[in-house]
Parts: sequence; structure tokens; C-alpha cells
Amino acid sequence: MSSKSSVKTPKVSFKEINTIAIPAIIAGVAEPLISLSDIAIIGNVEYNAVEALAAAGIVGSFLSAIIWILAQTKTAISALVSQHLGSNRLNAVKTLVPQTILLNFLLSLLIYFVTAFFAELIFSAYNAEGLILEYTQSYYRIRALGYPFTLVTFAIFGVFRGLQNTLWAMKCSLVGGAVNIGLDFLLVYGIEGFIPAMHLEGAAIASVIAQAVMLIMALHFYIKKTPFHLKLSFSLNPNLKPLISMASNLFLRTLALNIAIYLANSYATDYGKNYIAAQSILMNIWLFFSFFIDGYANAGNAIGGKLLGAKAYTKLWNLSKDISKYAVIIALLLAGICALFYDEIGLIFNKDEQVLILFSSVFWLVLLMQPVNAIAFMFDGIFKGLGEAKYLRNVLLFATFLGFWPTLILFDYLGFKLYAIWIAFFVWMLIRSIALVIKFRRKYLSAS
Repeated sequence: MSSKSSVKTPKVSFKEINTIAIPAIIAGVAEPLISLSDIAIIGNVEYNAVEALAAAGIVGSFLSAIIWILAQTKTAISALVSQHLGSNRLNAVKTLVPQTILLNFLLSLLIYFVTAFFAELIFSAYNAEGLILEYTQSYYRIRALGYPFTLVTFAIFGVFRGLQNTLWAMKCSLVGGAVNIGLDFLLVYGIEGFIPAMHLEGAAIASVIAQAVMLIMALHFYIKKTPFHLKLSFSLNPNLKPLISMASNLFLRTLALNIAIYLANSYATDYGKNYIAAQSILMNIWLFFSFFIDGYANAGNAIGGKLLGAKAYTKLWNLSKDISKYAVIIALLLAGICALFYDEIGLIFNKDEQVLILFSSVFWLVLLMQPVNAIAFMFDGIFKGLGEAKYLRNVLLFATFLGFWPTLILFDYLGFKLYAIWIAFFVWMLIRSIALVIKFRRKYLSAS
């Protein structure tokens, strides 16, 4: 046997990747499943179903935007914990973790009071008016009470991921999802003579309770299973400044991401209530796919940071190839399943004929872009684990303002309506995936 063939290529095993990826997939899809269940249940109420569905979609998008922006400390703490784990220096971040949790809690309180006060102004900016605007305000003011629960939970989930453990987050998310769905049916429709039907407000209350349950479980695992504690040190950890810097760049990146989602929903709302109802379904399915595929991105994030800390560059390069392959396969399987049940999927969320026609006319485009999304999400996850927040920020700013927005304006002008939105998203994802692959090859292929 030649010496070349006898040398084993340094690789992260399939088992090691999936030990992190599979629980992360299950944990990741729990959040969009909560939103999808809300939409499916709300979209089938007995009266004003289209307006209620539109309001839930608008509020859901805004909530996701705020949470994604503020939860970037989750990614930052995950990267720092995984890198210190790889270099056997976890003690250096022991005081950083409780400081990060407190930071998330304080941010959540600030955002709640500001946004709840300006709810009417915020949702008017989405072109919501009349009954839809009324529904968005009442629904949001309840849902927003869950900000502290969600953002503290996310910070703790980041610590778990940095420790190469996504199983604890999965358990929390599964229980939270089950509680949310059960309470949705109970509170939205009510029980005659026992619990009044609360409709949209009932769905909001269910979500807040589910988020509180997830936080309680996360704290249990954090205190009992991790080497960290909740005791605050008044001496700022030296890693707090790099964490805030990383989180700030990721904040700007996620802000650009959510500007794209805001523009999409704003244009759809302007087209009419049937369009924003169809867009709400399409967007939530797209997010479900994204969180599903993001399980492997989480593996890339956790393992990539650890390999960088250990300076194992060849294993890092091989990791990028393997998880990209797995993610594309998952994306194709999901798209294939949805293609088989193309017409039936829309009926789960709404029975309005015009909404279903609009949904079906565009859904194929959402499915077509999934393999491209998979590549972009994979390298997003790896770059976050490597601490490459500045490059991720620049890519999203470029993709949003020089890719998504001009494409949306052009095709909207040509009268493509919902097609304009999803063609713009396709261009957006192509730019992101190409830019990340090129950068990674240039920097880490040579190092390996």
C-alpha cells in the first residue's frame, strides 16, 4: 500500500456531526413550528380569518426580526465558548457567561417597553390598516411579553452549543412547542362553558407561556449540567469586549437580513390582504426550511469554533464539505416532499380560494431555492463559529441593499407582485452563498 493511501484524512466523523446537528434540527424547527401552528389555527377561526392570519404573519415577522437581531449574543457566546473549549481554556469565560445572560435580559426589557408603546406606528409602517392594524397591536402587546424569556433562553442555548451539546436545547424546544400547540387549541377556540374563545389573543398567551416553560427548563440544564453559574462578577470579563464587538457586527448583519423581510411583507401588505396572507404562509414555510437546514449550520458553528481553537485547519476544511453535502440533501428531500403534496400544504393554513391561488402560484419558487439556501446557511454557521462576524455583516449589507432591494424594485415595477418578492429573495441567497464559499476557500483551503 502506498504511503499516500495509508494516511487517513483528518475528518470530523459523521456521528460527531450528527450528534450536534440532529438535536439542533429538532430544536430549530420547534420555533417555526410554533409560528406555523399559530398561523394554521388562527387561519381557520370562524370569522375574519384572513385579517387574523395577515396580522399574525406581520407580527411574526417583526418578532423574528427583533429576536434575531438581539439574539446575536447567542452566536457570539457560542463561538467564544467553543473556541475556548478547543484550546482547553473554559475557565477564561466562566464570568463572561452570566454577564452575557444579564445583557440579554436588560436588552429584552428595553425593547419590550419601546416597541409596545409604539406598536401602532410600527405596524402602520408595514402598511397594515383597519382591522389588520387593530389585530396586530393587540396580538403583539401580548406576544412581546415573551421577549425576556426568549432572549435569556437563547443566550443559554448558545452556551450549550459552545459546549458541543444541542440535546438540552432540543428537549426545551420540544416541550415548549408541545405546550404552545396544546394551549393554542385550548385558548384560541376555547371550551364552551369553561374557557372563552380568545382567538388571536389566545394564541399570543399560549406563546408566552410556552416561552416561560422553555426558560425554566433551560435554567435547569444550565445549573445542573454545565460548568458555569449565574453568579455575577462586577469585574468585567476580558472577553466581554470581543463578544460585544462580534455581537454588534452580527446585529448589523441581522438588521440587514430583517430589512429584507420587512420590505417583503410591506410590499405584500400593500398588494392587498390576500397577498399578505399568502406571503405569511410562504414566509413561515421558508423559515421552517431555514431552521431545519440550520441544524447542520449549528454543527458547523460549534465544531468549527472548536477546530479553530485547536488550529485543526484540515479538519475544518473537510467539515465544510461534509456538512454542506448533508444540508443540500436535506434541502432536496424537504423540497421533494413539499412538491408531492403541493396543493394540500396550502389547505393546512387557510381555506380562502384567492389566498390559496396566490400561494400555489409562487410556492414552487420557494422550493427551487432551497439547495442554494442550504449552502448559504452552512457557511453562515461556520463563519459565526470562527468569529468572522465582520465579513458576515458586509456580505448581508451588500446582498440586501445591492441585491435584494434593487431586484424587488425592478420586478415590482414590472408588476410581478409576489413573484417580485421571491425572485428578490433568490438573488439575495445566491449572493450570500457565493460570497461565503469564495471567502472560505481562499482563507481556509490554503491553511489546511
